[in-house]
Amino acid sequence: MKELIVATGNRGKFRELELLLQDAVGRLFSLADFPELAPVVEDGATFSENAVKKAKSAALATGKPVIADDSGLVVDALNGRPGVHSARFAGEECSDAENNVKLLRELAEVPAECRTAAFHCVIAFCLPDGTCLTFDGELKGIVMNAPRGSDGFGYDPLFLVPEYGRTLAELPLDVKNRISHRGKALAKLKTYLLGL
Repeated sequence: MKELIVATGNRGKFRELELLLQDAVGRLFSLADFPELAPVVEDGATFSENAVKKAKSAALATGKPVIADDSGLVVDALNGRPGVHSARFAGEECSDAENNVKLLRELAEVPAECRTAAFHCVIAFCLPDGTCLTFDGELKGIVMNAPRGSDGFGYDPLFLVPEYGRTLAELPLDVKNRISHRGKALAKLKTYLLGL
């Protein structure tokens, strides 16, 4: 595919996607390249609904193929929260650090063996005619009681990947891209794009 828009303003996420899709797409654009596009309200009940809404809106507005993802942390002890509200868990304008503080506060009395969680990701690929496909991925792990590592973003410093004994923020980017929820969803998308 020659051109593809990634419907995100998150630089960390865009960098990950750029690396993962470099063999499948000639040129990637981000929302920063289309400042006239209005932000999409993520009010869906599922990751899939939010991803499709973002990608479809941008594809219709630009006339180009678009991918958008919605992802988040699903914590078993919190009955699936923060889920689709992961990016704004502590409030609409809160930072990653504030979201992490709230998560740790809510899990303060939960023992280590009950802190199981999973990152979920759904990537929507939409065309200007309104056609959309979705690709999903999941990574299971454990929420730590304190952050570790300086790479990554969001909940990465708190999310321990048991097989590696490290948090996502401690893993090299190539390993993270291979095993992460987003990496797994993107691998499915990339296979699809290479087959076009």
